[in-house]
Amino acid sequence: MTATQFNAVFDAVIEKYHLEDKVDQDFTNPYPSDELAHLLYKKCWIDTVQWHYEDIIRLPDIDPVEALTLKRKIDASNQVRTDMVEYIDSYFLHKFKDIKPNEDARINTESPAWAIDRLSILALKIYHMREEATRDSATAEHRNACQQKLNVLLEQRNDLTLAIDDLLEDIQAGKKYMKVYKQMKMYNDDELNPMLYAKQS
Repeated sequence: MTATQFNAVFDAVIEKYHLEDKVDQDFTNPYPSDELAHLLYKKCWIDTVQWHYEDIIRLPDIDPVEALTLKRKIDASNQVRTDMVEYIDSYFLHKFKDIKPNEDARINTESPAWAIDRLSILALKIYHMREEATRDSATAEHRNACQQKLNVLLEQRNDLTLAIDDLLEDIQAGKKYMKVYKQMKMYNDDELNPMLYAKQS
């Protein structure tokens, strides 16, 4: 798959979500579990649900108990999102396991999956900025301002799409190599978050 195809998967996820536009709707993955597209589809679905969690929690009149429950869901979603990125990187580590890097091969600033993570978020930004740029109830000034932002987002996606393709091609050619670090998030861990392990003593 190319990064352009990644974008197509992400756009399809976001369109599918907005048919119901509910955070608690059923999720089905149309791709076989052994395909990269399966991981990409699930990853973007997680991002899309979390995007809307973040919208809901910012309602000024949200009930505090509901907000706390939602904050817990956002924390859990963040962990699953990180796990999905690591699954995607595992896919690429396996894909390139027989590639011997050149002697002068260099490491990239981020792994392929974390770049793809940014591509997924960009797809969400583009979808919602396009909504604002075409919203009938908004002022012409608002729509014009959002269209300018949308143009920047589209340019950014084009640049990132090309960069991801270049990175994958460079890894395939041995010009760059993958090195993946686990995120090691501490705030969800009972043994690493002092606010949590203090409660156990």
